[in-house]
Amino acid sequence: MHKLPKIALIPYGGTIASAVQADGSAMPTLDIGEMAKQMPAVREIAEVVAQKTRALPSSDMTVRDLIDIAVAARAAIASGCRGAVVTQGTDTIEEIAFGLDLLCAGDDPIVVTGAMRNASLPSADGPANLIAAVRVAASASARGLGALVVLNDEIHAARFVRKSHTANPGTFRSAATGPIGWLAERDVRIVLRPLRRFHVTVPDDAVPSPVALLKMSLGDDGRLLDYLAQAGFAGLVLEGFGGGHVPRDVAAPGRIEALVETMPVVLASRAGSGEVLRATYGGFAGSETDLISRGVIYAGSLDGAKARILLTLLLMRGAGRDDIRRTFADVGPLS
Repeated sequence: MHKLPKIALIPYGGTIASAVQADGSAMPTLDIGEMAKQMPAVREIAEVVAQKTRALPSSDMTVRDLIDIAVAARAAIASGCRGAVVTQGTDTIEEIAFGLDLLCAGDDPIVVTGAMRNASLPSADGPANLIAAVRVAASASARGLGALVVLNDEIHAARFVRKSHTANPGTFRSAATGPIGWLAERDVRIVLRPLRRFHVTVPDDAVPSPVALLKMSLGDDGRLLDYLAQAGFAGLVLEGFGGGHVPRDVAAPGRIEALVETMPVVLASRAGSGEVLRATYGGFAGSETDLISRGVIYAGSLDGAKARILLTLLLMRGAGRDDIRRTFADVGPLS
């Protein structure tokens, strides 16, 4: 009899583990590990090794949770699991998945999944997403791809995926590439493979560094920037307009320089896809060339949320300014 692969299941609450309570609200109260073990479709694919973790809404997840998940996934794989499935709420899937992509360097698949409709709804998508995630984690085709996000029978690379809709089951989209694969009946189809992968080593007991994320909006006068250092932030990601621009008041003389002297400042775009520009616009305060000339670090194609994850992990390992700049120059571009 063919021996099934072992797949670690790391449940972290969220809608996939939620059911409606007596007051009508949905809460993460279901035991996903036990659910998986009782599903015939899962038992045909893999031997699930469920771990005891925390059940919480994904809006409450932290960088410490990200590190704990990475440690658990690596330990499970080292003990003989062929891959890992992380179940959580969809609010922060793109950040957790990207962090796992950076923290877990091996070829064994780490698949993150969730649900948009809780178990009490007639069209709950959690069971199908869980089965699909286990199938992908157990598939030889998924090896070497890094962390993946699997929902709605689509397979997305953690590097590119974003949540794009508040309620639609097809919410996860990868603007730069589209899904890198999909599930067709019982088959895992991989049609694109990332050209490169990146790894960041962080001590398991490292304390998360506070990094601010500020999205630029019309008429922003920049006053929040003056309080970041005294508030205890160790880094800043500016999510600028379009190709990487900020209002003139944000780029007022001395303001950016004062920040750059105290913490790494990374420039991303709020546009949702494409790379921050480096040398197209100039001659005015707040252009990308102006900001980069004053020491702001180029984030490339990373959006603000993912740039913040990368900067946080780099600070947690004690990286200096030059190391941070080099890493973003390497990770930021698509190729």
